[in-house]
Amino acid sequence: MSVKRVLLDTNIIIHREASTVINNNIGTLFRWLDRLKYTKCVHPITLDEIRKHKDPIILKAMSIKLKSYEILKTEAPLAPEIAYIIKTLDKDQNDINDSRLLNELISKRIDILITEDIQVHEKAERLNLSHLVYSIESFLQKVADEYPELIDYKVLSIIKDYFGNINLSDEFFDSFKEDYAGYKDWFNRKSDQICYVCKQQDKIRAFLYIKIGACPKVT
Repeated sequence: MSVKRVLLDTNIIIHREASTVINNNIGTLFRWLDRLKYTKCVHPITLDEIRKHKDPIILKAMSIKLKSYEILKTEAPLAPEIAYIIKTLDKDQNDINDSRLLNELISKRIDILITEDIQVHEKAERLNLSHLVYSIESFLQKVADEYPELIDYKVLSIIKDYFGNINLSDEFFDSFKEDYAGYKDWFNRKSDQICYVCKQQDKIRAFLYIKIGACPKVT
């Protein structure tokens, strides 16, 4: 089985290599890429964009860090679908650069593209490439679904908190709100009471409420 090649957009590289953490899940993303032995690729476009940085110290640091990635040595010929997108939709050079990233994907020179750029995701949907274009969050969800046996559940922890600090909009509670009339009101009335929450990747996986003098209620 050949090694998969993942193309990382400029915004992903900046998330990873910036001195200030922008997205807390960036480390988890790169840990999974290494664990699954993906080849981390960077398009020449990213090099050009980083070279435009005005701070010479940051530019030098980023240039050194980029050596740990595989830089694409050539660009794929422009596919007809991409040429059409560029002609009809793209308004400036940044838009064209986004399309050039997708061109590598549609030409099958890379296997997947990871980007936080909403416009790239919208273009991917037009091109029927959405299943190959991921955000940080959607990629982490993909590997969690495909490789549950590799998830390190030891990192899960139980947090003691007040009902009022829990996000009732979390999808974990959807079925309870659908099945039990008044569940939302019941939940909100307990805003000052203690509960216990278990989270993974900022999503609720388990919720415990202990009613004093009665058996525990687990949801």
